[in-house]
Amino acid sequence: MRHIESMFRLSVDDCRAILRISKLAKARWAVGDRPALLPGRIMTLVFEKPSLRTRVSFESAVAHLGGRSVFLTAAEAGLNGRESVADVARVLGSYSDWIVLRTFSQQLVEDFARYAGCAVINGLSDSSHPCQALSDVFTMTEVFGTLEGRSLAYIGDGNNVARSLAVTCGLLGLGFTIASPLGYELSEEFVSRLRQAFPQGRFQFTSDPRSAVSHADVVYTDVWASMGQEAEQDLRKRAFAPYQVNADLMKRAPAHARFMHCLPAKRGLEVTDEVLDGPQSIAIPQAENRMHVAKGILLWQQGIEDV
Repeated sequence: MRHIESMFRLSVDDCRAILRISKLAKARWAVGDRPALLPGRIMTLVFEKPSLRTRVSFESAVAHLGGRSVFLTAAEAGLNGRESVADVARVLGSYSDWIVLRTFSQQLVEDFARYAGCAVINGLSDSSHPCQALSDVFTMTEVFGTLEGRSLAYIGDGNNVARSLAVTCGLLGLGFTIASPLGYELSEEFVSRLRQAFPQGRFQFTSDPRSAVSHADVVYTDVWASMGQEAEQDLRKRAFAPYQVNADLMKRAPAHARFMHCLPAKRGLEVTDEVLDGPQSIAIPQAENRMHVAKGILLWQQGIEDV
């Protein structure tokens, strides 16, 4: 079963296959061609967290491909303790070809993959955001033509997006630098696993955002306080203030560098309007590509690679 619980689940060949299928699917979409390659397939989305891009990208993707989607909140799915996770997963899996989860707990994603009997996709957990990372490198490929020799500088919290990007860069040979304030870095446990998985990986960890972007092809940031961290907002604002991506920081990067953000953005906090709306920003094409990569994932999981 081709689950995507996290980027650690995927191989180099898996990543390349998903990116290749996504490229073909986008090329057909661009000329108005929406082939019904997945007729009659059902995708069930179970979300504990609100969503714009993840929900709509997957629902649009499966509809374009001839399938249908069912959306459930965690309460509707019975994940509020009404019944066991294993029972919910088995029942939903018997109805579905894919289950997409957007949840707090990474363990919930792992449990669904264990019990569901259909393909499971991590649409976001507190630990991992693999679909976002795949869309990000897909976007980089479009912009730069190749990923060879490229590097990404992530400025901010060592969160789920940062972790998934680090693994994806390791898989595909990109350089990955992260600049975080003290106390908000990637965990030692994660860094150890990352280095073990990719002993030849080009990873750098720093507290200096200016040095981090100095050789970057992409400057990337995310919100300072994610969902579930609202109580920490004031503390995080103070800690992350020197890590804002603004015009001055972008001037420290090479002239060809592009700016990326997984969105939603807190304008005036982690990024200024001048950068997010500026000529170096590719945040909106990056968001659109969530849909094209969703198609790549769905087709790859069903074993359809000739698009």
